[in-house]
Amino acid sequence: MIKEKFEENIKRIQNQIVSAFQLVDPEVKIIEDNWDRPGGGGGCSKILTKGKYIEKGGVNISIVNGVLPIEMQERLNAISASFYASGISLVIHPLNPFAPTVHFNIRYFELYKDSKLVDSWFGGGMDLTPFYPFVEDVIHFHTVLKNDCDRFDKTYYSDFKNQCDSYFYNAHRNEHRGIGGVFFDYLKPSKEKSIEHLFDFTISIGDSFIQAYIPIIEKRKDIIFNDSQREWQEIRRGRYVEFNLIHDRGTLFGLKTSGRTESILMSLPPRVRWEYNHHPEFGSEEEKLFEILKPKQWV
Repeated sequence: MIKEKFEENIKRIQNQIVSAFQLVDPEVKIIEDNWDRPGGGGGCSKILTKGKYIEKGGVNISIVNGVLPIEMQERLNAISASFYASGISLVIHPLNPFAPTVHFNIRYFELYKDSKLVDSWFGGGMDLTPFYPFVEDVIHFHTVLKNDCDRFDKTYYSDFKNQCDSYFYNAHRNEHRGIGGVFFDYLKPSKEKSIEHLFDFTISIGDSFIQAYIPIIEKRKDIIFNDSQREWQEIRRGRYVEFNLIHDRGTLFGLKTSGRTESILMSLPPRVRWEYNHHPEFGSEEEKLFEILKPKQWV
Protein backbone atom coordinates (compact mmCIF):
# COMPACT_ATOMS: atom_id res chain seq x y z
CA MET A 1 0.00 0.00 0.00
CA ILE A 2 1.05 3.57 -0.71
CA LYS A 3 1.07 4.72 2.90
CA GLU A 4 3.33 1.87 4.02
CA LYS A 5 5.75 2.61 1.18
CA PHE A 6 5.65 6.31 2.03
CA GLU A 7 6.44 5.62 5.68
CA GLU A 8 9.40 3.41 4.73
CA ASN A 9 10.81 6.10 2.47
CA ILE A 10 10.48 9.03 4.86
CA LYS A 11 12.30 6.99 7.51
CA ARG A 12 15.07 6.25 5.01
CA ILE A 13 15.29 9.91 3.97
CA GLN A 14 15.42 11.03 7.60
CA ASN A 15 18.39 8.77 8.32
CA GLN A 16 20.22 9.81 5.14
CA ILE A 17 19.77 13.53 5.81
CA VAL A 18 20.88 13.28 9.45
CA SER A 19 23.96 11.31 8.36
CA ALA A 20 24.75 13.99 5.75
CA PHE A 21 24.64 16.73 8.38
CA GLN A 22 26.85 14.73 10.71
CA LEU A 23 29.48 14.74 7.96
CA VAL A 24 29.07 18.52 7.55
CA ASP A 25 29.30 19.08 11.30
CA PRO A 26 30.85 16.19 13.27
CA GLU A 27 30.41 18.17 16.50
CA VAL A 28 26.63 18.50 16.20
CA LYS A 29 24.63 16.72 18.89
CA ILE A 30 21.70 14.53 17.82
CA ILE A 31 18.76 14.17 20.18
CA GLU A 32 16.36 11.41 19.11
CA ASP A 33 12.88 11.79 20.56
CA ASN A 34 10.23 9.16 19.82
CA TRP A 35 6.76 10.35 20.77
CA ASP A 36 3.13 9.22 20.78
CA ARG A 37 0.13 11.31 19.81
CA PRO A 38 -2.84 10.96 22.21
CA GLY A 39 -5.35 10.96 19.33
CA GLY A 40 -3.51 8.30 17.35
CA GLY A 41 -0.07 7.68 15.91
CA GLY A 42 3.22 9.33 16.76
CA GLY A 43 6.58 10.18 15.35
CA CYS A 44 10.33 10.54 15.68
CA SER A 45 12.08 13.88 16.04
CA LYS A 46 15.82 14.01 15.43
CA ILE A 47 17.03 17.34 16.78
CA LEU A 48 20.41 18.75 15.72
CA THR A 49 21.87 21.18 18.22
CA LYS A 50 25.00 22.91 19.52
CA GLY A 51 27.20 22.07 16.57
CA LYS A 52 30.17 24.00 15.25
CA TYR A 53 28.17 24.89 12.13
CA ILE A 54 24.57 23.94 12.89
CA GLU A 55 23.13 26.06 15.67
CA LYS A 56 19.77 24.33 15.68
CA GLY A 57 17.71 22.11 13.43
CA GLY A 58 15.53 19.09 13.25
CA VAL A 59 14.50 16.30 10.91
CA ASN A 60 11.10 15.13 12.07
CA ILE A 61 8.80 12.30 11.04
CA SER A 62 5.14 12.11 12.00
CA ILE A 63 2.70 9.29 11.26
CA VAL A 64 -0.65 10.23 12.77
CA ASN A 65 -4.33 9.38 12.48
CA GLY A 66 -7.62 10.16 14.13
CA VAL A 67 -10.47 12.63 13.79
CA LEU A 68 -10.03 16.11 12.34
CA PRO A 69 -11.31 19.01 14.45
CA ILE A 70 -14.21 20.90 12.87
CA GLU A 71 -12.00 23.89 12.08
CA MET A 72 -9.56 21.71 10.14
CA GLN A 73 -12.39 19.91 8.34
CA GLU A 74 -13.61 23.27 7.09
CA ARG A 75 -10.13 24.49 6.18
CA LEU A 76 -9.38 21.32 4.19
CA ASN A 77 -12.91 21.18 2.77
CA ALA A 78 -12.80 17.58 3.99
CA ILE A 79 -15.59 15.19 3.06
CA SER A 80 -14.84 13.11 6.14
CA ALA A 81 -13.32 13.67 9.56
CA SER A 82 -11.34 10.44 9.81
CA PHE A 83 -7.76 10.97 8.61
CA TYR A 84 -4.26 9.56 8.25
CA ALA A 85 -1.23 11.76 7.63
CA SER A 86 2.47 11.01 7.40
CA GLY A 87 5.42 13.15 6.49
CA ILE A 88 8.93 14.36 7.08
CA SER A 89 9.71 17.97 7.90
CA LEU A 90 13.10 19.63 8.23
CA VAL A 91 14.41 23.04 9.22
CA ILE A 92 18.12 23.84 9.64
CA HIS A 93 19.43 27.07 11.17
CA PRO A 94 23.20 27.32 10.59
CA LEU A 95 25.34 29.35 12.97
CA ASN A 96 27.12 31.27 10.21
CA PRO A 97 25.06 34.21 8.84
CA PHE A 98 26.45 33.53 5.36
CA ALA A 99 24.89 30.05 5.33
CA PRO A 100 21.16 30.11 4.59
CA THR A 101 18.37 28.59 6.60
CA VAL A 102 16.59 25.78 4.75
CA HIS A 103 13.18 24.16 5.03
CA PHE A 104 11.92 20.96 3.41
CA ASN A 105 8.94 18.67 3.81
CA ILE A 106 6.94 16.00 2.02
CA ARG A 107 3.66 14.52 3.22
CA TYR A 108 0.85 12.13 2.34
CA PHE A 109 -2.75 12.47 3.49
CA GLU A 110 -5.75 10.12 3.44
CA LEU A 111 -9.41 10.63 4.39
CA TYR A 112 -11.80 7.79 5.29
CA LYS A 113 -15.53 7.35 5.55
CA ASP A 114 -16.93 4.21 7.15
CA SER A 115 -13.36 2.83 7.14
CA LYS A 116 -13.11 3.25 3.35
CA LEU A 117 -10.59 5.50 1.63
CA VAL A 118 -12.45 8.43 0.04
CA ASP A 119 -9.65 10.91 -0.72
CA SER A 120 -5.87 11.14 -0.74
CA TRP A 121 -3.18 13.57 -1.79
CA PHE A 122 0.51 14.44 -1.64
CA GLY A 123 2.18 17.69 -0.71
CA GLY A 124 5.61 19.08 0.01
CA GLY A 125 8.34 21.40 -1.07
CA MET A 126 11.70 22.91 -0.32
CA ASP A 127 12.77 26.54 0.08
CA LEU A 128 15.86 28.53 0.98
CA THR A 129 16.14 31.58 3.24
CA PRO A 130 19.49 33.36 2.86
CA PHE A 131 20.66 36.35 4.88
CA TYR A 132 23.27 37.47 2.33
CA PRO A 133 22.85 37.58 -1.46
CA PHE A 134 24.94 34.77 -2.96
CA VAL A 135 23.33 34.46 -6.36
CA GLU A 136 25.31 31.34 -7.25
CA ASP A 137 23.76 29.53 -4.26
CA VAL A 138 20.28 30.48 -5.40
CA ILE A 139 20.96 29.26 -8.93
CA HIS A 140 22.38 25.97 -7.66
CA PHE A 141 19.37 25.36 -5.41
CA HIS A 142 16.84 26.08 -8.15
CA THR A 143 18.77 24.10 -10.76
CA VAL A 144 18.66 20.93 -8.65
CA LEU A 145 14.93 21.33 -8.10
CA LYS A 146 14.19 22.07 -11.75
CA ASN A 147 16.19 19.07 -12.94
CA ASP A 148 14.32 16.85 -10.51
CA CYS A 149 10.90 18.22 -11.48
CA ASP A 150 11.67 17.93 -15.21
CA ARG A 151 12.19 14.17 -14.89
CA PHE A 152 8.50 13.83 -14.08
CA ASP A 153 6.75 16.69 -15.89
CA LYS A 154 8.20 19.72 -17.69
CA THR A 155 5.49 21.94 -16.20
CA TYR A 156 6.14 20.99 -12.57
CA TYR A 157 9.04 23.31 -11.82
CA SER A 158 7.39 26.46 -13.14
CA ASP A 159 4.05 25.66 -11.50
CA PHE A 160 5.50 24.67 -8.15
CA LYS A 161 8.04 27.52 -8.11
CA ASN A 162 5.19 30.00 -8.56
CA GLN A 163 3.24 28.33 -5.77
CA CYS A 164 6.31 28.55 -3.54
CA ASP A 165 6.81 32.25 -4.28
CA SER A 166 3.14 32.88 -3.43
CA TYR A 167 3.08 30.76 -0.30
CA PHE A 168 6.26 31.82 1.51
CA TYR A 169 5.23 35.46 1.62
CA ASN A 170 4.86 37.63 4.71
CA ALA A 171 1.84 39.62 3.52
CA HIS A 172 1.92 41.80 6.64
CA ARG A 173 5.45 42.87 5.64
CA ASN A 174 4.88 42.85 1.87
CA GLU A 175 8.01 40.73 1.72
CA HIS A 176 8.98 37.22 0.64
CA ARG A 177 10.52 35.01 3.32
CA GLY A 178 13.36 33.76 1.13
CA ILE A 179 14.27 32.98 -2.46
CA GLY A 180 11.69 30.24 -2.83
CA GLY A 181 12.10 26.81 -4.33
CA VAL A 182 9.13 24.55 -5.00
CA PHE A 183 5.88 24.03 -3.13
CA PHE A 184 2.97 21.76 -3.98
CA ASP A 185 -0.17 20.59 -2.23
CA TYR A 186 -3.31 18.56 -2.90
CA LEU A 187 -1.65 16.50 -5.65
CA LYS A 188 -4.32 13.89 -6.28
CA PRO A 189 -4.38 10.90 -8.65
CA SER A 190 -6.10 11.56 -11.98
CA LYS A 191 -6.42 10.06 -15.45
CA GLU A 192 -3.22 11.88 -16.38
CA LYS A 193 -1.22 11.26 -13.19
CA SER A 194 -1.39 7.94 -11.36
CA ILE A 195 -0.87 7.68 -7.62
CA GLU A 196 2.41 5.86 -8.38
CA HIS A 197 3.62 8.82 -10.46
CA LEU A 198 2.76 11.28 -7.68
CA PHE A 199 4.37 9.02 -5.07
CA ASP A 200 7.60 8.72 -7.08
CA PHE A 201 7.74 12.48 -7.67
CA THR A 202 7.17 13.35 -4.02
CA ILE A 203 9.81 10.91 -2.79
CA SER A 204 12.21 12.20 -5.43
CA ILE A 205 11.90 15.72 -4.03
CA GLY A 206 12.91 14.27 -0.67
CA ASP A 207 15.88 12.52 -2.22
CA SER A 208 17.04 15.74 -3.89
CA PHE A 209 17.47 17.64 -0.62
CA ILE A 210 21.07 16.61 0.05
CA GLN A 211 22.19 17.60 -3.45
CA ALA A 212 20.31 20.91 -3.26
CA TYR A 213 21.52 22.12 0.13
CA ILE A 214 24.63 20.38 1.42
CA PRO A 215 27.02 21.96 -1.16
CA ILE A 216 25.76 25.41 -0.10
CA ILE A 217 26.36 25.01 3.63
CA GLU A 218 29.74 23.39 2.91
CA LYS A 219 30.72 26.45 0.89
CA ARG A 220 29.58 29.04 3.46
CA LYS A 221 30.05 27.46 6.90
CA ASP A 222 33.65 28.65 7.49
CA ILE A 223 33.33 32.25 6.28
CA ILE A 224 34.45 34.62 9.04
CA PHE A 225 31.62 36.83 10.34
CA ASN A 226 31.30 39.65 12.88
CA ASP A 227 28.75 40.69 15.51
CA SER A 228 26.85 43.04 13.22
CA GLN A 229 26.41 40.30 10.62
CA ARG A 230 25.16 37.98 13.36
CA GLU A 231 22.67 40.65 14.47
CA TRP A 232 21.40 40.95 10.89
CA GLN A 233 20.91 37.18 10.78
CA GLU A 234 18.85 37.35 13.98
CA ILE A 235 16.71 40.20 12.66
CA ARG A 236 15.98 38.23 9.49
CA ARG A 237 15.23 35.15 11.58
CA GLY A 238 12.49 37.26 13.14
CA ARG A 239 10.77 37.33 9.75
CA TYR A 240 11.06 33.54 9.64
CA VAL A 241 9.35 33.25 13.02
CA GLU A 242 6.59 35.63 11.95
CA PHE A 243 5.79 33.52 8.90
CA ASN A 244 5.75 30.22 10.78
CA LEU A 245 3.49 31.50 13.56
CA ILE A 246 1.13 33.60 11.44
CA HIS A 247 0.87 31.98 8.02
CA ASP A 248 2.27 28.44 7.91
CA ARG A 249 -0.37 25.74 7.26
CA GLY A 250 1.78 22.93 8.65
CA THR A 251 2.22 24.67 11.99
CA LEU A 252 -1.52 25.34 12.18
CA PHE A 253 -2.42 21.76 11.24
CA GLY A 254 -0.07 20.29 13.82
CA LEU A 255 -1.30 22.49 16.64
CA LYS A 256 -4.99 22.11 15.75
CA THR A 257 -4.77 18.31 15.58
CA SER A 258 -3.08 17.96 18.98
CA GLY A 259 0.33 17.38 17.46
CA ARG A 260 3.43 17.42 19.59
CA THR A 261 4.16 21.09 20.30
CA GLU A 262 7.91 20.64 20.79
CA SER A 263 8.26 18.98 17.38
CA ILE A 264 6.00 21.50 15.64
CA LEU A 265 7.88 24.50 17.03
CA MET A 266 11.25 22.90 16.39
CA SER A 267 11.34 25.10 13.26
CA LEU A 268 11.90 28.25 15.32
CA PRO A 269 15.50 29.51 15.57
CA PRO A 270 17.31 29.56 18.93
CA ARG A 271 18.33 33.22 18.75
CA VAL A 272 16.25 35.94 17.14
CA ARG A 273 15.64 39.65 17.52
CA TRP A 274 13.21 42.37 16.56
CA GLU A 275 14.57 45.91 16.17
CA TYR A 276 11.94 48.61 15.88
CA ASN A 277 11.60 49.89 12.29
CA HIS A 278 14.99 48.50 11.33
CA HIS A 279 16.38 49.25 7.87
CA PRO A 280 19.83 48.18 6.66
CA GLU A 281 22.26 50.80 5.40
CA PHE A 282 21.65 51.81 1.79
CA GLY A 283 24.00 49.99 -0.60
CA SER A 284 25.14 47.49 2.03
CA GLU A 285 25.24 43.73 1.46
CA GLU A 286 22.36 43.47 3.90
CA GLU A 287 20.28 45.90 1.85
CA LYS A 288 21.11 44.02 -1.35
CA LEU A 289 19.41 40.93 0.08
CA PHE A 290 16.00 42.41 -0.71
CA GLU A 291 16.76 42.37 -4.42
CA ILE A 292 17.14 38.58 -4.54
CA LEU A 293 14.06 38.07 -2.38
CA LYS A 294 11.94 39.30 -5.28
CA PRO A 295 10.77 36.29 -7.33
CA LYS A 296 12.85 35.75 -10.47
CA GLN A 297 13.43 33.05 -13.06
CA TRP A 298 16.70 31.76 -11.67
CA VAL A 299 17.16 28.91 -14.17
